[in-house]
Amino acid sequence: MNSNVMPSIVQMEEEVLRQLVTEVKETVATDFQVRKTAKKPSFGIVNLWNVQRKMKSASLPFSRVI
Repeated sequence: MNSNVMPSIVQMEEEVLRQLVTEVKETVATDFQVRKTAKKPSFGIVNLWNVQRKMKSASLPFSRVI
C-alpha cells in the first residue's frame, strides 16, 4: 500500500505567525440600522381546533330548534 501523506504540522516563520495572530482593529459601521421583519401570524393545529370547537357550539342552538 503506497500512500503519500502531507505533514499535518505546517512550518512557518515566527514573524509570519506573529502577524497572523495579532489583533486587527476595524471600524464598525455606526449608521447601519437593521430592519425588523414583521412576524407572520401562524395558523396552527390549536387554532384549527378552536375554530372547529366554536363551530360546534354555535350550531347547537339551531339544532335544538329543529
